[in-house]
Amino acid sequence: MGYRLMQDSPPLRSPPLRLIHLFVLLVALFRMSSGIGQVFKSVNEKVSLSCGYNFSFDELAIHRIYWQKDDRKMVLSISSGDKKVWPEYQNRTLCDISNNFSLMILGLLPSDRGTYECVVQKKERGVYLLRHLNSVELSIRADFPVPNITQFGNQSADMKTIICETSGGFPEPRSLWLESGRELRGINTTVSQDPESELYAVSSKLDFNATYNRSIVCSVAYGKFEVSKNFTWKKPPEAPPDRKNTTWITTNVAVSILPAIATGIAILLIIFAVYRKYYFYNHHQFLEVRPH
Repeated sequence: MGYRLMQDSPPLRSPPLRLIHLFVLLVALFRMSSGIGQVFKSVNEKVSLSCGYNFSFDELAIHRIYWQKDDRKMVLSISSGDKKVWPEYQNRTLCDISNNFSLMILGLLPSDRGTYECVVQKKERGVYLLRHLNSVELSIRADFPVPNITQFGNQSADMKTIICETSGGFPEPRSLWLESGRELRGINTTVSQDPESELYAVSSKLDFNATYNRSIVCSVAYGKFEVSKNFTWKKPPEAPPDRKNTTWITTNVAVSILPAIATGIAILLIIFAVYRKYYFYNHHQFLEVRPH
């Protein structure tokens, strides 16, 4: 047996649920209308992120201002004139009331990068309503110094090894070896990050053929930025023959050959003497036998 709603009974309503839907719709509309600004800064600099909402200081008591990061991490809040700064931003974060409650962060760290939101609520008829929402994306970098290239280890005359190193930059770098626009294959490329400063260091080695002139570039890219260093190798000229060594060799050869030459001459003289003696002996015998 079913039940029928009586005609005079009012329909069920859920005001809290409708308010939640309305709030979500307002947030979405504010996000679409406000857009996201972009700010680029370097490590250890300071930044001022605009809230973009104008109201007089006299109205501060009926406003709530929240600065949060990446939709979930609180940075700073002002409620009924009282300011609260969360621990990670203590002693380096301010709210510039004179500049429309802009968020100021001093001594920027790589971890400060991200999207910041300024949320403004205004008290109307005893209820705080969302009146403003503004997002700002903060990008942070630390410039790498120009790389240092040095020869590494003792290689053969035909093969050499060089190493390219640089440190103290952010974001994470990528190292490349180039020659005439062609990428060369590096070896033992390492990237490390300091856990305290969050800055990176990079090093890479390259073996190359040293039998001809070379012009090699070590390039380190980080984000949209890049630093590079050129390395020029000129093949050493061939060494001239060693005259002292040549003289020494000639002298040694001469000294070693002279006894042989002397021995050969002595043998020839002995042969000549024997032949002469034999010749004269035969000739004398011929004269004695010849009839007169």
